[in-house]
Amino acid sequence: MPIKTFLMKMYFSNIIIGLLFSFSSFSLLANEESVTHDSTQAHANVPATKEAESTKFDPGKLILHHIADEHEWHFFTVGHFHATLPLPCIVYTQSAGLQVFSSSNFKNEHHEEVPYNGFVLEHGKIHAENGEKVYDISITKNVASLLISAVLLLTIFIGIGKKYQDNPHRAPKGLQSMFEPIIIFVRDEIAKNNIGEKHYRRFMPYLLTIFFFIWFNNMLGLIPGGANVTGNIAVTLVLAIIAFIVTNFNGRSTYWTHIFAMPGVPKWMLIILTPVEIVGVFMKPFSLMVRLFANITAGHIILLSLVSLIFIFENAALGLAVVPFSLFMNVIELIVAFIQAFIFTMLVSNYIGSAVEEHHH
Repeated sequence: MPIKTFLMKMYFSNIIIGLLFSFSSFSLLANEESVTHDSTQAHANVPATKEAESTKFDPGKLILHHIADEHEWHFFTVGHFHATLPLPCIVYTQSAGLQVFSSSNFKNEHHEEVPYNGFVLEHGKIHAENGEKVYDISITKNVASLLISAVLLLTIFIGIGKKYQDNPHRAPKGLQSMFEPIIIFVRDEIAKNNIGEKHYRRFMPYLLTIFFFIWFNNMLGLIPGGANVTGNIAVTLVLAIIAFIVTNFNGRSTYWTHIFAMPGVPKWMLIILTPVEIVGVFMKPFSLMVRLFANITAGHIILLSLVSLIFIFENAALGLAVVPFSLFMNVIELIVAFIQAFIFTMLVSNYIGSAVEEHHH
């Protein structure tokens, strides 16, 4: 099969699976409890000492605000102006039924949290004032960012696929020339090496999906005001579950034999080794989930901690010293964004390769 035709088919299947993934993780993300930022506006009748304490810079809240999920998309604050994008709240209760409203209803003119229509927003979670169970399927910041990344994937790769379809023998240009080497890299260095020549083709759409999904969202998370999607454990959990399903549903008899009855091992040792192997089946996706979540979250925390030093010490000289370190960490984060996508895809392909490997005497 010509390489460009092969790539074109992978692009389309990649986008379809990516869109399905985005909606599969929608409900899980929307219900995740997180910590939101508190208002820094003080009441006029509060004593001066308490007002100073309330307006004092708190780096912990800044960092949690950036890495956590929210019902609004806050970009920045200048004085009394809050650049915030309200997101739709979609809640259901047995007494009131399904209700859809803007998250801006939970804020007054002083940007303080207030009840609305029998609901309150506390620590990023919507509760009913009467204590009734609330089913929250709102479009939160992470869900909105997830949908944006899905639109980007659709727009970019469908456009590239059409160019390959219209001009299959023409040299790639523009985005084609940018992404084709990466596709070939995933195919040759990851899929072929770990899965093998015989089986790698049917797993290429899935491997390309997770690679570009993670890479795109890692890059979007580095934009000021961006959402921390891949640093959200709900997202990495869904990625890990899909990897677990794909790996084990394609497992051959040799794969399961080595788990439950390893050849050449004395029967009495199977009592010890078989449970260890079964635990290993679940530990593989667990390690995928924690590795991606921890690395991306740690990178964001380090960057924000460096910037916070300027406001903590309120020292211009320190600011001049911190800026080069922050720029250096931003460059490192750009590299890590690609490396984490590569590591996740490589490990998944390795797990798939061990599952589909045929027995050799």
